[in-house]
Formats: sequence, C-alpha cells, structure tokens
Amino acid sequence: MTSTIVFDPMIPWPLLVMVAVIAAISALVAAARGLRGAGLRGLAAVVVLAALSGPSFQQEDRAALSDIVLLLEDESASQRLADREAQSTTAADRIAAQILARPNTDLRRIAIPDGQGDAGTEMMTALSEALAEEPRARVAGIVAVTDGRVHDAQLPIELPAPLHVLLSGKETDWDRRLSVLGAPAFAIIGEPVVLTLRIDDLGNAPAGEAFADLDISIDGEDPQRFQVPIGEDLELPVTLPHGGRNVLRFSLPEAEGELTDRNNAAVIQMNGVRDRLRVLLVSGQPHAGGRIWRNLLKSDSSVDLVHFTILRPPEKQDGVPVSELSLIAFPTRELFMEKIDDFDLIIFDRYKRRGILPSLYLDNIANYVRKGGAVLVSAGPDFASADSLYRSPLGSILPANPTARVLDEPYLPVVSDLGDRHPVTSGLPNEGEWGRWLRQIELNPTSGNVVMTGIDDRPLLVLDRVEEGRVAMLGSDHAWLWNRGYEGGGPQLELLRRLAHWMMGEPELEEEALTATADGQTMRIERRSLSEEVPPLTITGPDGETTELTLEPTAPGRFTATFTGPEIGLYRLENGDQLSVIGLGPAAPREFVETIADGAALEPAVSALRGGITRLEDGLPRIRNVRAGRPAAGRGWIGFTPRNAYETKDVRQTPILPAWLVLLLSAGLITAAWLREGRR
Repeated sequence: MTSTIVFDPMIPWPLLVMVAVIAAISALVAAARGLRGAGLRGLAAVVVLAALSGPSFQQEDRAALSDIVLLLEDESASQRLADREAQSTTAADRIAAQILARPNTDLRRIAIPDGQGDAGTEMMTALSEALAEEPRARVAGIVAVTDGRVHDAQLPIELPAPLHVLLSGKETDWDRRLSVLGAPAFAIIGEPVVLTLRIDDLGNAPAGEAFADLDISIDGEDPQRFQVPIGEDLELPVTLPHGGRNVLRFSLPEAEGELTDRNNAAVIQMNGVRDRLRVLLVSGQPHAGGRIWRNLLKSDSSVDLVHFTILRPPEKQDGVPVSELSLIAFPTRELFMEKIDDFDLIIFDRYKRRGILPSLYLDNIANYVRKGGAVLVSAGPDFASADSLYRSPLGSILPANPTARVLDEPYLPVVSDLGDRHPVTSGLPNEGEWGRWLRQIELNPTSGNVVMTGIDDRPLLVLDRVEEGRVAMLGSDHAWLWNRGYEGGGPQLELLRRLAHWMMGEPELEEEALTATADGQTMRIERRSLSEEVPPLTITGPDGETTELTLEPTAPGRFTATFTGPEIGLYRLENGDQLSVIGLGPAAPREFVETIADGAALEPAVSALRGGITRLEDGLPRIRNVRAGRPAAGRGWIGFTPRNAYETKDVRQTPILPAWLVLLLSAGLITAAWLREGRR
C-alpha cells in the first residue's frame, strides 16, 4: 500500500492562482495601513484557497508486476553453418535458465527463421512485432543469440531496454565466395559478352592462396575449368551458343576448411538473340503476289534482305543491247558459292530452272541446307513443269515431289491435325473464317510434316528437317489473296512470318521443345511436341535427387506441369530426347553472401542503450541489474534494467479539508478579525 497527497482543484488552476494573488495583495495593503485584523483575514483567505485546491489523502493498493526479458534466437540458414546451431542452442538454453532463475522475471523466447523468399534474417522486424505485444514499461532487457548477419538492421526501433548480442561462430572461421557483379539479360548469339565475376576470401582465410579454380558450364554441359585470381574483379567473355534462354553456371570447388560451398556457385540466365537475320529472296516469273515475301521481310527490322528478280532470262531475245540495259547482273557465283553460308534463309518464289543457276550451284544450296541452312520454296505452276526445281540437285532435299498437275479451282486452306500441334500453324487467328485460294500444285509428300492441306486434303504446306537444316514447301502462289482481303482474307502475314522464323531456328517456334519459367521457387514447365503423348518428366535437383512428373495436355501439342523446388540452385529437366536446365532462386542466396559472424550491423542498436556484443566462444556472460542510463555490459557480464512495474488494485481518497472544517475555520478567523478591529 502507498499513500500520497493529491490535489483536485474546484476551479481551474490559473483562476485559483489569480484569486491567491488578489488575496495576497489585499493582505499586504491591509498590513501596510495598519489594520489590526489583517493577519487573521489573510489566514482566512489561506484556508479558503486551500479548500479550493481540493487536497486529498490518496491510498493505493498495488501489486508488483514481473520484468520481461526477450530472448531472440536466430534460426536462419547461416546459423546452420559449422557448429553454430548447436553452439547457439546450448547458449540460448543456458541464458534462459539464468533469466528464469532471477526473481520476478518472465522470459519470452522468439525464434527467427529465414525470411520469405530471399529476404534473409529479419531480426529487427521480429523484435518490433514482439515489442508491440508486450508492455514496454515491463521490458527489462533484450538478448539476441545470432551470428550478426541481420538483413533489416537499419529498421528504426526505439528500444525500451538494453540490447545484448551473443555472437555465434568462431574468430578462426573463413569462407570463399563467388559473386557475379554484372551480367546482361540479353546477348547476341555468336558474339562475346563480358561478365564481371569476383572471388573473395572472407574471415581468417589461409595465407598464400592467390588463385582459385573456376568451373564454367552452359546449359548443364560438362564444365570447363580455369584458374582465376582471388580478390580481383574478373572480366570474363562468354559467347552464347544458341538463341533463347542460355543457363550459365559458375562454380568453385569446395576449399578445405571453408564454412560452406553454398556461395561457391552462381547461376545466370541470359537470352540469346540474333543480331541480324540475313535472307536471300530469288523471285522467278512475275506474278500478282510477287511482293508479299519482300514486304513481309522488309517489315521486320531484324532482317537484312537481299532480293533478286529474274527480269530478263537468257531465252528472252528482244534485240536490246546489253550495254543499254539498266539491269544488274545476277552475281550467282558470289551468292551461291562464296557467301551462301552468310544467309540464314534462301527463298525461291516461283523460280524455275532457266540456266541462270547451274547444277553445281543448286547442289551447293543442297549442301548448305544439310549443314544447317534453310530453303523455302513457294511453288507456282512452274514447279509442276519440266523445268521444276525438283528436277535439279535441289530435289534431293525437298520433302515432296510434283505430280505435274496444277489444280485451278477454289478451295479453303485448312490446318491439318498435325498442324494443330505445330507452332507454325497452331492457333492461327479466325480459323474457319478465311477466304479461299484459287490454285494449288499437287504434291506427293515423301518426308516431313504436312501442316496445311487444300483441295481434297492434298498437301499444301510441308515442313521438313534435312540433317541440320530445314526445308519448307508451300504448294500455292495464291497466299497474296489473303493480303488483298479476298472473301474476307486471312492471316497471311502471321502465317508467313511464323514460317520464315521457324526456318531460321527461332526457339519460340520449335515443334519439339522443353521449356520452363521460374517464379520464385516454383517453375512452370511446358513441353511442345507433335506427338499426342509424351513420357514422364524427370527433374534432377541441385543435390542430385530426381523427381518424376506427369505432364498434362493443355492444348494440341502442348503439355504442362508445375514444380516447386525445395532449394535454390540449378535443376535439370529431361523428357525423352529433350533436355533443359533452369535456375531457381537468386544467383547467390542472401543468407550466404556474408557468412562470417560479425556484430557490426547491430552495433548502432546495441550502443543506443549501452548494451554489449559478446562472442559465445569466450564464454556465457553473467547477468546483473543496472540502473537506466548506466553502462549495461562489461567484461563477462550483461545488465538488465529492473522496471519496478506494478498494477493498481484499489484507490481510496480522503479529503484533507472537509467542507464543515473549512467553514468553521474561515468563519472563526473572519469573526476574530472583526472583533479585533471593532475594539479599536
């Protein structure tokens, strides 16, 4: 129980002070004039003023409240390195026992796991949430058992009590780290791009090691090893081998004695793009759609087009001297012998043999395709004639032969069942509402895939692969009718664009492909195939464990699945003969960027209320009581500030000047003053 005197004035304090001043002045004036009752009148005024101030005798029944100590236990990934987990658990248990042995003290143990995603250790956030749930006036101390690698240390928190850090780890710890300082998201295929890497030895690293082994692999292939300097920025030129996503993995072999190899590897994903696509367009006999290929390819800024039109074949005899013609001679040898490998695609638009291209050149074109080139033949009536390209060395790579029939009748181009699964023709807009074409060359397919059909399901568009190259045949020269809007037109631009880019090997149009996209630790896998079924998918994780998934069909020729990787790193996907790799998570997990135990990040919060940072390997500190504002840590000890908090159970107030006493005293003093003055 505690007692005190409290005041509850009947009038506002400013008014009470004003009345007191007036009473004091009146008493002084009366005394100056020699009035014999002035003193008694002043005493009466004092009694009235005391009554107006409302003095009371207050008694409180109080119950003491215990002090609260917060114990933060870092359970993030970096705390599982070496023997830190056991060291921290033992220390936390022992310090908790000391706290619980203190009189009138409660303990709150708070576990701090890894943050969401790659947020790292969010200790200050956890501390802020814990303080919001406790009465701050009862918090006597905060103890954090951690390696000091806190990633929200800059979060501003007003601490109610000293913070002490018990640091895990050892002063002899060291670690080797690989960092990727700069990597572009895109690079041109075939041209070197410079990546900036750095290898650092952290902590108490062994002396005398100036170089380290660096392994580099692309798309999960066998790595190549190089020796690189330690502690220096390394500019590494890398050439991407193919378009689309390229996954580069850099790794260091684990060194003896280092803390972990989790930061010895980095995975970078870069998209390979072509600088320019070079296309050679050779137009034969002029026709109404003669410019559709030119307009299509010129509309694409990434395409360099070389276009030749045969305007004056050798058999044309019009009597005009060659010297007076403003025509450019066809550089056949330069194009088809010397520079043919510079082109990504060669298009023959209604071209037939006229003696301009000797058989040797056409045979060289066939070899160009077998070595990885691409040829597209847009056939007209000339392809069904005796001068057809099929009846040349080029016929050995074509996927269909002409029957010599030209069908001149209206028909509607239709995407075949196989075409519904092929990226070139699947999902073409407004299918079923297209306009008709008026001519088709009858073809007898010998290889490849028929993705579009015409009259009586005859092949209209045939795609094929010849060794490393690609060949396409379009059995009509009436695609231009769609561009003119005949009977509503059709997706001529989209169809021909897809066709040209498929032939140039764009990854997005591969008919057999296995791709994956990552969202955090979850990957979405898509398998494109011309088959109606695909085998189970095998996923190999960074630790070598395999998982099998069933791919579900979601559209013709498309099968998908989702998978959540249990850990950060490189995953290898296999489905039949298709392979792919994908990296999940950041290039270097945040928890392993800095692995050496260090309390520097927490120093500002610790020093704010004069707490301390102590290494666990030096022994567990004792606990003392300290007054607020005094140093709260020293050699071998840490201090808590007792809060002496309490809970008020009951309050009783007794007026010191009851009304009857005030009336009696004031009346008596005034009467006495009147009598004294009356005698005079």
